[in-house]
Amino acid sequence: MTPLQHTVNNKRSSATGCCTLLLLIVLNAVYCYKPIIIVHGLFDSSSDFKTLLGYINETHPGTNVTVIDLFDHSESLQPMWKQVEGFKDAIYPIMQNAAKGVHLICYSQGGLVCRGILSTLPDHNVDTFISLSSPQAGQYGDTDYLKWVFPTLVKTNLFHFCYTHVGQGLSICNYWNDPHHQDMYLNSSDFLAVLNNERENPDATVWKNNFLRIKKLVLIGGPDDGVITPWQSSHFAFYNENETVVEMRDQMVYLKDTFGLKTLDGRGDLVTYEMSGVQHTKWHSNQTVYTECIARWLT
Repeated sequence: MTPLQHTVNNKRSSATGCCTLLLLIVLNAVYCYKPIIIVHGLFDSSSDFKTLLGYINETHPGTNVTVIDLFDHSESLQPMWKQVEGFKDAIYPIMQNAAKGVHLICYSQGGLVCRGILSTLPDHNVDTFISLSSPQAGQYGDTDYLKWVFPTLVKTNLFHFCYTHVGQGLSICNYWNDPHHQDMYLNSSDFLAVLNNERENPDATVWKNNFLRIKKLVLIGGPDDGVITPWQSSHFAFYNENETVVEMRDQMVYLKDTFGLKTLDGRGDLVTYEMSGVQHTKWHSNQTVYTECIARWLT
């Protein structure tokens, strides 16, 4: 090979390498997915979401996914506002490093934690908030979870404990919504009633505007859940005083648009999925749920 040929070949090799690098940069810019933040639920930990991480990696390779490792297991019984502040501190730096925004996947009790974050963080950049089988309208039912925490109580008498200062020190009581004792709920609930702007809140307008910064709200739940009671609470529906389920659009928080639900719906940015055959602990590992309800929103 002559010196001239060697020089030409080197230039071609260099040009090819530069073109390849440029192509990779362009492709990364085009197909770059927003970071995903996952918040676990009651008695869970970050290790419970390995299957979901696998699904995301398969359909959205290269995505930065963070499962926040806080308030694990029994620590998830800590008061909800304490959890909101803790998760907020962990999530905010991720948001600051995501110029195009982030997605939230929040499971069970974590869905309410995420609502607390979205309402109280004025400069969040959440694109899509995916609420995965979360008791968004509250909880009222005799479930295994209830028996573990309150072995001597049932749903009909839990209000005696939950609607006290001591009771409000437990996360479950913070969103316990007894349809037969609404006055006590409204006066005593330090979390859900305040978050819903059902009781006087001087920050109600600010919180509503903060929440409405999201681009999309995705609500996922189903009749075979077995824990969220009524299961329609995952869609912001709930019992009336006769324990008949009143749908979301007939709820006062929707009709009065107390925190932005009606506005989101009017914008076309509220999506609901009803999935049968999924038990509560299986939502984040069910591939059909991921494929049909979650994957498309992880842009």
